[in-house]
Amino acid sequence: MPSPRHTRRTAIAVLLTTTIFCAAVPANAQVLPGDKPIRMVVNFAAGGPTDTIARVVAQKMATSLKIPVIVDNKPGAGGNIGASEVARANPDGRTILVGIDTTFTINPAIYKSMPFAPDALKPLMILGSSGLLVGVNPAVGVRTMAELVAKSKKENLTFSSAGNGSPGHFATEIFHDATGGQVTHVPYKGNSPAVLAILSGEVQAGVLATPGMVQQVKAGKITPLAVTSAKRSLVMPDVPTVGETGLKDLEFNVLQIAMLPAATPAPVVEALRKAMADALDQPDVQDQLSQLDLVIEKQSGSAAQDRLNDARTRYARIVKATGMKPE
Repeated sequence: MPSPRHTRRTAIAVLLTTTIFCAAVPANAQVLPGDKPIRMVVNFAAGGPTDTIARVVAQKMATSLKIPVIVDNKPGAGGNIGASEVARANPDGRTILVGIDTTFTINPAIYKSMPFAPDALKPLMILGSSGLLVGVNPAVGVRTMAELVAKSKKENLTFSSAGNGSPGHFATEIFHDATGGQVTHVPYKGNSPAVLAILSGEVQAGVLATPGMVQQVKAGKITPLAVTSAKRSLVMPDVPTVGETGLKDLEFNVLQIAMLPAATPAPVVEALRKAMADALDQPDVQDQLSQLDLVIEKQSGSAAQDRLNDARTRYARIVKATGMKPE
């Protein structure tokens, strides 16, 4: 029969082991306790594709985690404003950034200084990728990329974008560098106002996120010339890729990405990653996001970080070659 002293030692050992185990692998309720909401910061304007994607995913995550998930738009400075706010947030999993990769891959090359350290945020997940659409106002009178290039060599054309440092800004600079055409970049505060500028004739063209252009293309209000992705669009399969038109230099995808403060504990990261992956697995979510021309990927961890690092290296070379600036 064990002695009382031995029994006490055994009890203490069991208690310590249980405590350590629970601390290391807590349940969802312990990782994200109570009903304090999760704030999902979108660093671009409401109504754009990133905002729409965030709201679809947030709704499903709120249901699975049983915690309110509130979308909060903080646009500006190519996504730097919203990203810096999340970088300063408490790393408890209650603040998530949903944006696009260019904040982390292009902005460091074009801004003299960034408002947050390169390692202040880490990927939670690359939700998916999509290309951009080169579209023009029908009054411009061009129907192919070759005609757009030829026209830009005869007269200066205005291109709208979702803001300085945005993918559209990047694409405009590449177009100018690759073709020698005359273009003036006109930044707006988000994809939606940039599309409206094309519709109104305030600008002649733009290289913008596909979702905001689809309905206008179907209505004949915008003429589609090409998509920047390597493969044709899910929602506009008749539109050629830039590679097919001979402008391979203009080819690139935009990554829709979720980021967290770098110090967020691993169990919290895993709970959020699982909730986000589960949301993306829902058939209705997949249907909605396919209509936004998003190819779902669900890439996380070191693979996601490596992908950002590779893009940053590539884009830095292009920024240097084009002389792209934020203003």
